[in-house]
Amino acid sequence: MKPQLDLIRRTVLALFLREMKTRFGKYRLGYLWCLLEPLAHISILLLLFGYIMHRSIPSIPFPLFLLCGVLPFLMFNQIVSRSLNALDANQGLLSYRPVQAIDLILARTLLEGVIGTVVFVLLLLGLALTGQTIALDQLPTLCGYWILLLLFSFSLGLLFMLLGHAYPESEKLIPLLLKPLYFLSGVMFPLALVPAPYQAYLLWNPLAHALELIRHALVASYPAGHVHGSYLLLWTLGLLFFSLLLYKGRANALRRS
Repeated sequence: MKPQLDLIRRTVLALFLREMKTRFGKYRLGYLWCLLEPLAHISILLLLFGYIMHRSIPSIPFPLFLLCGVLPFLMFNQIVSRSLNALDANQGLLSYRPVQAIDLILARTLLEGVIGTVVFVLLLLGLALTGQTIALDQLPTLCGYWILLLLFSFSLGLLFMLLGHAYPESEKLIPLLLKPLYFLSGVMFPLALVPAPYQAYLLWNPLAHALELIRHALVASYPAGHVHGSYLLLWTLGLLFFSLLLYKGRANALRRS
């Protein structure tokens, strides 16, 4: 068992390094762009909505609010959207016996998780240097929600990889379906401001729970009575179980293709 785990670890690490080279190897400023992209994203939203939202959500500084929405969402979106073509982009690697299709998604999830975490910490430090109060008394809770979001993203990415393999046309359809999630997950606005009849529909979305819970973990006064960690956990475990079950049934077909 231990040699097998060691083989899996070395395989995923090799794929992780390959993914990193593939993503950043062509660009001299590739690593810097990981920081500049969310920073530009947040800056534009601050310019457009900063004055209005600062008055609408006094319980949390709006830059911190945006950071806790934009960064986790971009991380989720990168994992899920890049999983769709994981098989096509790495088809040759599957001819090597140690490499399994699930390793491709695991490596991509780890890469995006590392990038997202490092950038999140750096931007938090940047906000702290500008005088923003960053409370870390709930750091274990914050880490728990962050890991749940990564696991949820991995599970959905695995499912989308399987769908992309079985139905190639889904590679065009799924990215279109993902775009509304930006507006339905509370990236730019708190769900507490949404009227109750409409808020109930948004709360079906587990990603909205993840973003709100991350904000609440950093700012205890941020209202989060409408979201629940147990809901995010159940969604994550259910999706993980379903994706792994589906993967097990199609593992041989993935390798033969």
